[in-house]
Amino acid sequence: MRFGFLGATSVLLGDGFGLRVGVTAGPVKAAAKAKAVIQLWMSGGPSHLDTFDPKPEAGYDYCGPLDKPIAANVEGIRVCELLPLLAKQADKYSIIRGMTHGVNAHETASYMVQTGRPAGGREVFPSVGAVVSLFKGYEAGYRGLIPPYIVLTELQGRFSEAGFLGARCKPFATGGDPAQGRFLVEGVAAPGISEQRQRNRRELLHNLNTLGRALEGDARLAALAQCEQEAYDLILGDAGKVFELSQEKDELRERYGRNTFGQSCLMARRLVERGVPYVTINSKGWDTHKQNFPAMRRKLPELDKGMATLLEDLAERGLLESTILWWSGEFGRTPKIQWEEPWNGGRNHYGQAFCAVLAGGGFKGGHVVGATDARGEEVEERSVYPCDLLGSVYELLGIDTGANLPHPQGLAVRVMPGPSEGVKMGGRLTEIV
Repeated sequence: MRFGFLGATSVLLGDGFGLRVGVTAGPVKAAAKAKAVIQLWMSGGPSHLDTFDPKPEAGYDYCGPLDKPIAANVEGIRVCELLPLLAKQADKYSIIRGMTHGVNAHETASYMVQTGRPAGGREVFPSVGAVVSLFKGYEAGYRGLIPPYIVLTELQGRFSEAGFLGARCKPFATGGDPAQGRFLVEGVAAPGISEQRQRNRRELLHNLNTLGRALEGDARLAALAQCEQEAYDLILGDAGKVFELSQEKDELRERYGRNTFGQSCLMARRLVERGVPYVTINSKGWDTHKQNFPAMRRKLPELDKGMATLLEDLAERGLLESTILWWSGEFGRTPKIQWEEPWNGGRNHYGQAFCAVLAGGGFKGGHVVGATDARGEEVEERSVYPCDLLGSVYELLGIDTGANLPHPQGLAVRVMPGPSEGVKMGGRLTEIV
């Protein structure tokens, strides 16, 4: 009986019953072009040379067997040969080839890319998802039963996403696998428990609730009763139906790809369609120290189908103009391939140069920002730092990057660092806004 009411209650309220506690977050600009963000997080760090910044002229020691990039549907843009569907959608997205931060460790690089600030200080800053949850969540008028910050399906785990904002801005990680016959979302569904069984459990719980009947009118119990009602609305009502991918046509599910990443992309579309402002898809398996190219032949076709169909689906439904799609990892991978044992064609961590992709929500498509040198080893044109990208995302969402975040010690901490804070900046992405 604990599963269901208590599980869904934790979805609604977060740790410490903190999600809906009042908070002064600062101003939200009125000129927002975007309402939501879908973050495609390639955990481990994908190679820029093997995805959106191919360098076939650099030779076999740099491009390996992926030496035949294909022309996109925008003149002058090439992408990896294993991304043919995305090549046909290049007019919808822009490639940021000048990404850099110089950090080669997963934890600190992940932190920098998702907060815009270097690691190592005394503060743990919130990730972009937590900040969006603060400014676009319950305190900004969001009324959905689904939490405003969702991760499909596991947390990134490299740092505390909420930072000093605490439990109220923590993401809800769904768990489960949307590619399975039934998507078992943590706190919403469980194996072997049918909808009717949940209803029977609720009736039994009410029959046993003598305290509630004895203290009818008590404000605290009334609040718990309201929470129970919302929890069961999530489990048994329309809100929870958003997680039922069986409602989608089989043809569309096949287009996305019948795998965890592809079905997560479809799930993300359904969530933003319901008004959820921030969704992260945490795609693992990109840390290819060994045998990089067999991994790419598995991973890239899944990425190609899922991301290309998501772009197309969002556009067809009129959602792309209000939804930012952001593809990135924490860094790139070494341009020069390690052929020797035990790496056998692996690539190491590389924060000196990597790439990101942005689409929708006010970002123009069909552009390339920045460029790396002939071997992809250094940014030689238009360096873009994490704070540049995040600041651009915030501004399209209508979030004032100069606003102060609520700090537990009352310190003045801006959404994005200013020039006086010593954080490297190349400037907002005005080229594609």
